[in-house]
Amino acid sequence: MTNTTTKYIFVTGGVSSSLGKGIIAASLAKLLQAQGYRATIQKLDPYINIDPGTLNPYEHGECYVTDDGAETDLDLGHYERFLNVPTSQANNVTTGRIYQSVIDKERRGEFLGKTVQVIPHITDEIKHRVQILGNSGDYDIVITEIGGTVGDIESLPYIEAVRQLKWEMGNENALVIHLTLIPYLSAAGELKTKPTQHSVKTLMESGVQADILVCRTEHELSDGIRTKLARFCNVKREAVIQSIDASTIYDVPNLMLEEGLDKVVLEQLKLESHPPDLTSWNTFVAKHKNPKSEVIIGLIGKYVELQDSYKSILESFIHAGAANEVMVTVESIHSEYLTPENVASKIAHLDAVLVAPGFGERGIEGKIEAIRYVREHQIPFFGICLGMQMAIIEFSRNVLGLKQANSFEMDETTTDPVIAIMEAQKKITKKGGTMRLGAWKCDLLENSQVATIYHSTSIMERHRHRYEFNNEYKVQIENAGMKATGFNPETGLVEIIEIPAHPWFIGVQYHPEYKSTVANPHPLFLAFIKAALEYKTNK
Repeated sequence: MTNTTTKYIFVTGGVSSSLGKGIIAASLAKLLQAQGYRATIQKLDPYINIDPGTLNPYEHGECYVTDDGAETDLDLGHYERFLNVPTSQANNVTTGRIYQSVIDKERRGEFLGKTVQVIPHITDEIKHRVQILGNSGDYDIVITEIGGTVGDIESLPYIEAVRQLKWEMGNENALVIHLTLIPYLSAAGELKTKPTQHSVKTLMESGVQADILVCRTEHELSDGIRTKLARFCNVKREAVIQSIDASTIYDVPNLMLEEGLDKVVLEQLKLESHPPDLTSWNTFVAKHKNPKSEVIIGLIGKYVELQDSYKSILESFIHAGAANEVMVTVESIHSEYLTPENVASKIAHLDAVLVAPGFGERGIEGKIEAIRYVREHQIPFFGICLGMQMAIIEFSRNVLGLKQANSFEMDETTTDPVIAIMEAQKKITKKGGTMRLGAWKCDLLENSQVATIYHSTSIMERHRHRYEFNNEYKVQIENAGMKATGFNPETGLVEIIEIPAHPWFIGVQYHPEYKSTVANPHPLFLAFIKAALEYKTNK
């Protein structure tokens, strides 16, 4: 059943990948939200993986995790950061999940002997997934971003589902925004519209007419180019929207406001348009662009050459930096190339160090060496997930003298597994979707540094891990000066460690970066940046 009380916006991409459909979708949703509309965004991914949980960060960037334990595309992080509204399992759907659902129905006999086909069965499942959020009654507008590029074989069922939905809902209840590229040929000194014309034509061959064109460009679009695009692509002149390269993604909502994207959308959907209230958003942008000071943070990981691998961490630095009126300059350091001989030259000049999450043994000795240096030299340290585990291993080796201390993940023969596999994980052999995922409660010790930072002794944070602090070593480690200050109340799992004698040394088993937004920068990142500034001031 098609719900026509909720309005639907579909965002497709053409000419090239990586044009920023997620940022455009999030920016539009922000403008609609700022006018009082309840908006959400979902991502349809054409790949056959059930979710991004088993994908290498080099392949797909970071795997983002929601409160309800969904391993999702990193664009959901943008949605949450812009809108300050949690996403869920329903906000990210892959082709793998679509086909799995249809095959499961076929196995149960739900199709009563019919031949199961892409049309109608796969497209019906896509249409059903698209409307789950709209049918919930929680949203006025659902924006659906379709991954990939128009013309891709794997995108065809999604485009067909959009065609059917648009026909069933009518033009007042559904529209298509096509994000495309207007390349600049420096030899000719011209912007070229032909790739966009061909992209729109390809979309029309599937029966879908774009209602709005959002044109990524490095140079201003002239009136002549806008008119040409409108004429050849069958869209209104005011529906040709320029998306010029911005200095920060957080400029994009204002750029889209100047272009009138929200007005064109609301007019077609027959909804009232109001001046959006972007006061708090623009306060954040102003602070981000006009910092009073600067700190240099070392981000130590093994995927640092691909920034999307740590996208949420980098954005959390921006949120916390703006709140502290500090420009956070991130210096990426590949842990695989850190050694006892070069660690001082790589780290001594930094104002703070964050050791990033990750899996597998590659680069861990470099992380351990970096943690030893910052612990001994009183440099602010923040360890996330594997970063916390490496801090425990470093402390065990260099303070307790347990030279063989290691994680069971890295060395199953270690005599001192200070990091062990979780009890619930011991019998699990499948890799996909089986980690400890989603939001879990954590109780904080009163008078601990983290309790002061959170202004609370009970928190909920998102997890993605299989291994944990081995409580058999807890007394020994605590007696030496590293304190466990956060625990899961049901399992006793240590979630947080800190060193009280150190100015700022905190490791967390969870992923605080997943919950940082423009409106609510994460308290740990706020405190970390503040500690970095204090360290720099007192050097």
